[in-house]
Amino acid sequence: MSSPTHLIGHSSALTEVVNAARLVATADVNVLISGETGTGKELLGRLIHDSGPRAEGPFVSLNCASLSAPLAESQMFGHCRGAFTDANRDHEGFVARAEGGTLFLDEVGELPLDVQAKLLRFLESGEYQPLGCGRTRHSGTRILAATNRDLSAEVTAGRFREDLYYRLAVVPLEMPPLRRRLEDLPELAAHFLADMARRHELAPARLGRRALARLAQHSWPGNLRELRNLCERLAIFLPGREVGPDNLPLELRPHGSAASFALPADGLDLAAVERDLIRQALKRTGGNQTRAARLLGLSRDTLIYRMKKYALRT
Repeated sequence: MSSPTHLIGHSSALTEVVNAARLVATADVNVLISGETGTGKELLGRLIHDSGPRAEGPFVSLNCASLSAPLAESQMFGHCRGAFTDANRDHEGFVARAEGGTLFLDEVGELPLDVQAKLLRFLESGEYQPLGCGRTRHSGTRILAATNRDLSAEVTAGRFREDLYYRLAVVPLEMPPLRRRLEDLPELAAHFLADMARRHELAPARLGRRALARLAQHSWPGNLRELRNLCERLAIFLPGREVGPDNLPLELRPHGSAASFALPADGLDLAAVERDLIRQALKRTGGNQTRAARLLGLSRDTLIYRMKKYALRT
């Protein structure tokens, strides 16, 4: 998620976890950050790194779900030349890249069990052995981990090592979801709208009072990522304008808004309506499929599928 480089907001839910993070930053202990997807767990990790003695060192973020299963150990701890087929040179892993700083393990629950065992050894001794290398190496890298899963449930299910769980969670912190910090919504939205306006070189849109009141009623299952995406959409299509409730996506508009549709008494050709709306969106965006998909509330892949279905071209 593209996001601010600092945590924005002054709600009690956010302030509590930020204060705890600043306290633990100076203690060289492992921290496990939990929270729903899109709440800003990596931002909290960066805050801990920047507030501690390793601030001048690197902050390396690794999404554990992106590790390819056969090469996960090599990607994490590195390998020596000849360790396996196509290993034509020594390779520095993520642990070595974060030497003197912090390695942030996002989605740590996705680590394969064999790599979990190697990570446990590293956390206990500071030592690791790159794949295919004869000697053990030592690193002063600090590990911060994050998860959107219930790791205790993963332990019970046998998908996560219990000893690693307790080693990671010396200090557990939880990032609050956006619905628990709605008082931060105006400040966050203003930041994202201004950021998107700069990025797209547009006059910034601004949220009106009634639109903000409507957004405060939303449950925000996608958290900050969902809010950011909404603000990018508003910034593109309403540059320099005040956003009212009827400018919001259909799922966020008040019931009975003027922009809602009524089914004609004699029915309609739904496929024809959908085809026409796609044509309009593509025309309005100059054929830009990504922007047209946002305008329609679709993913780009879904838009392309429907364009093929209706034989539409840009």
